Amino acid sequence: MAIDVATVAKVARLSRIAEPKEALPALAEKLNGIMQWIEQLAEVDTDGVEPMTSVVAQGLPLRDDVVTDGGDAAKILANAPKADAGFFVVPKVVE
Repeated sequence: MAIDVATVAKVARLSRIAEPKEALPALAEKLNGIMQWIEQLAEVDTDGVEPMTSVVAQGLPLRDDVVTDGGDAAKILANAPKADAGFFVVPKVVE
C-alpha cells in the first residue's frame, strides 16, 4: 500500500496537525517505510506461537484466598449516609 502526498495532507488535516507543504513528501516517504515494515511483519509465520504478555516467562504472584475482617455488614453500613434492609441506598441514576 503506497501513501501519496495527497493522502498525507488529508490525514494531517483530519488529525488537525499543521504540516507545511514542503514537509509532506518526506512524511509520505517515512509513512511508506512504516507500511512496508508492517507488510514484512504480516509475512512472518506465527502459527503455533503462543501469545506472550512479557518476554520473561514468569507466573503471576498469587496470594492465599482467605476471609478477612471485612464480613461485618453492620460496621460497613454504619459508614453509609443512608442504608435500608442491609443495603446501601443511593440516588437513582437511570431515568
